[in-house]
Amino acid sequence: MPRWVGLIAAVSLVTSALLGAGCGAARPTKGEVKVFVAVPLSGWQADGGQTVLGGARLAAEQINARGGLLGYRVVIVPVDDEADSDVAVEVAEHVAAAVQRGERVLGVIGHYNSGQMGATLPIYKDLPIVVITPTASDPALSQQGARNFFRVNATDAAQGPVDAEFLVKTLGAKRIVLVYAENQYGRGLRDEMVKALEALGQPPVEVIGIQEAAETQAPALPRIAAAQPDAIFLAGYETEGYVLLPELREAGITATFMASDGCFLYDFIDGSGKWAEGAYVSGITPDPKAVTDASWWKAYQKLENRNPGTYSVAGFSAMLALAEGVKRARSLQVDAILQALRQLDLQTPVGRIRFDEKGDLVEQYVYIFQVRDGDFVQVSPPPKP
Repeated sequence: MPRWVGLIAAVSLVTSALLGAGCGAARPTKGEVKVFVAVPLSGWQADGGQTVLGGARLAAEQINARGGLLGYRVVIVPVDDEADSDVAVEVAEHVAAAVQRGERVLGVIGHYNSGQMGATLPIYKDLPIVVITPTASDPALSQQGARNFFRVNATDAAQGPVDAEFLVKTLGAKRIVLVYAENQYGRGLRDEMVKALEALGQPPVEVIGIQEAAETQAPALPRIAAAQPDAIFLAGYETEGYVLLPELREAGITATFMASDGCFLYDFIDGSGKWAEGAYVSGITPDPKAVTDASWWKAYQKLENRNPGTYSVAGFSAMLALAEGVKRARSLQVDAILQALRQLDLQTPVGRIRFDEKGDLVEQYVYIFQVRDGDFVQVSPPPKP
């Protein structure tokens, strides 16, 4: 079972010690090393992608202020995959072309979604780079045998059981309707939820697929209503959440609503309006407010001209892990970095990072939030004072 570890006191040490470790006080002098951040930067998931990019940029800025990586300046190169798998493949081919041109490419932070990550791994796995996703959660990704693939978030194999147990044991739900987005992420989490609910003796009374990012989810409402649920779980993104939830409430369906980490974005709250209040959302990374200090927050605001988002700490921690792998390897050679990453034991804002043989986290953290007064409030595990 995933466990929560208090990190607030450790964050200042992470940002001041780990970022500077292995680097001198002088500015980087040996040249540049590139890290591509492959996330949605336009379109319907741009806000989430930009929060990841901001976190990675902040980590790189602080690394460079302490001498860079082995004397090289880290250059963050944003690339927009538009939350589209075909575009993501083009992005991966762009990265491959840069490597083939002889550019000094350290790795990729991304992709944001499981679908785009799955589409690009066949390209990345043969490149001499490191790939660290900050948010893609489909367990199947780490089963593709890509030795250079890692992630700093929990997988749906961890999220499913935690969410199912919260619904059944904490909320006391007995008639659960499982709604899922028809994409790689939604189908993968659907399978994990069905398995977990069945193990608890409470299988879903209905399992309903809905179109990704549709303007309306009205076609699903009659089936949901007919099932007479006391709880509805959505395995989908914010674009499904802030359409489905208001339509449920306007149709008079008052069952408890819970969504997966794809809705752990303020866009979900803003898009759902008054109907967001009281909804539950799970997270596979923590809330930045709970795991960062005032200096980190101010540094992010200064760099990005906006507040951190829910996945800013994921981008930040992915860059931290990559940098620590380089530092411990004392090399920019990918084989040495991969070996160092597999021996990594690093405390970061997203928690303790240790990778198993597949590149997944050994310790996986899953959180449950409730929307209260327009904000995400952690309800499980109980936050430490």
